[in-house]
Amino acid sequence: MEFTRLIAVRHGETAWNVDTRLQGHQDIGLNDKGWWQARRLAQALAHEPIAAIYSSDLARAWRTAQEIALGRGLPLKSEPRLRERAFGHFEGRTFLDIEQALPEQAARWRKRDPEFAPEGGESLRQFRTRVTEAVGELADRHPGQQVLLVAHGGVMDVLYRAATGQELQAARTWQLGNASINRLLWTAQGLTLVGWGDDAHLEGDALDEQTA
Repeated sequence: MEFTRLIAVRHGETAWNVDTRLQGHQDIGLNDKGWWQARRLAQALAHEPIAAIYSSDLARAWRTAQEIALGRGLPLKSEPRLRERAFGHFEGRTFLDIEQALPEQAARWRKRDPEFAPEGGESLRQFRTRVTEAVGELADRHPGQQVLLVAHGGVMDVLYRAATGQELQAARTWQLGNASINRLLWTAQGLTLVGWGDDAHLEGDALDEQTA
């Protein structure tokens, strides 16, 4: 059976991660710690055979991917479908602000209602479809090879659920740390989980999306 190995990583830390402020499609760059994480990530993956690097076109993911791509001689390929979930009018607000200003919408968001979309944003179901279709297409381009995907916490969450059969509404019990290393296999049957949340290269110093 032909398969593609995937390394999927979340971008380095941003100031908005620290502030627990929803980024969505807002183009927020890395903070100093995020740059450090990206460099450490690049070092950790330096000897990995990687056939292609695909990244969300948002700066926080793109800059992280650039650090990994340096010296490899591989073109860094932009893939907008790997963007974070669009949160519409939630974007730029802190978690607490959303809960205080928009309690009914916040409740549907927190309960992971698959059909709920903030005004101007995407529902979880729409987001999952976007991400899984994109990853499947990218993986199909590289049978028998290993591919690096650089994206966002929400994208990592979709991939974990797809690989483990978790429902969209299921409470999260797994980590989505900045710049942690996640490994999956892609076959015609879909994704399989190989390893998750490896942050040894960061000495345990990464914020999880639950709090960031």
